[in-house]
Amino acid sequence: MEDIFDREQIVLDQALSHIDEVCCGNPLCIEQFESLIKEYKMLLKQHKKVIKISDRASTNMITEQKGQITDLSDKVHHDALTGIYNRRYMEEALEKIMKTLQRSGDAVLSVLMMDIDFFKKYNDNYGHAEGDVCLKAVALAISNSLMRDDDFAARYGGEEFAVILPNTDKAGAQAIAERILENLRICKIPHEKSEVSPHVTLSIGIATGNVKAVTGGLDFIKRADEALYHSKENGRNRYSFLEM
Repeated sequence: MEDIFDREQIVLDQALSHIDEVCCGNPLCIEQFESLIKEYKMLLKQHKKVIKISDRASTNMITEQKGQITDLSDKVHHDALTGIYNRRYMEEALEKIMKTLQRSGDAVLSVLMMDIDFFKKYNDNYGHAEGDVCLKAVALAISNSLMRDDDFAARYGGEEFAVILPNTDKAGAQAIAERILENLRICKIPHEKSEVSPHVTLSIGIATGNVKAVTGGLDFIKRADEALYHSKENGRNRYSFLEM
C-alpha cells in the first residue's frame, strides 16, 4: 500500500514540476504529460481494489487525488498565460464539433482567426512583461464577446487567437467580430508604435460554411487565415469574411 502512495506522489510531483516549467516558458511535452496522467489513473484504480469504501479518511484522500488529476488535465487544455483554451484543445474540439454538426444535417460553422496588430512593435516598445499583460487583456476581451456556452476562444500561438462558433452563420459571426473589436476598443490599451491606432487593435478573418461540404476543421482554419490576410492587407483593425 505504501508503495502505491509513494509512486503516486512521485508521479504527481513530476506533473506539477512540469507545469511549473511550462509556466516559466518551457515547451509543454504532451507525450510526457499524458503518460503521467495515464499512470496516475492506473494507480487510482489500484487504490479502489485495496481501500474499503467505509474508510472515510481513505475515501477523502482518493477524492482529493481525483481532483488533482482533473486539475492537471484541465491545465493541459488551457494556455498557461491567458487562461483560455490552447491550440491543441481547439483543434481537437473543432474536429469533434465538425463530426457532431455533420450528423445533425444542414449545419453551419464559423471560425474566426485574429492577430494583434503590430504586436512585435508593442513588445519592442513596452517590453515582454507588458506584452504578456496585453495578451491577457486581449484574451479577456475576446472571451467576454462570446454569447453562448458552445462558443469558445483559444490562443492559437503567439499573438494569434481563434474563436469557434458552432451553428453560426455569416451574420452571427460578423456580429461577434464587431463585439470583439468594440470590447478591445473599450480597453484602450496604449500602443504608441501602432500604425493604425493609438491603442491595441485586432485584425480578424472569418470563415463560414456548411460542415457537410468540408472535410475537416483545418479547412475552416485555413480559410479564416486567408480572410485574416485580407484584413491585414486592407488596413488592419477590421474583420474580413470568406465563405467556405
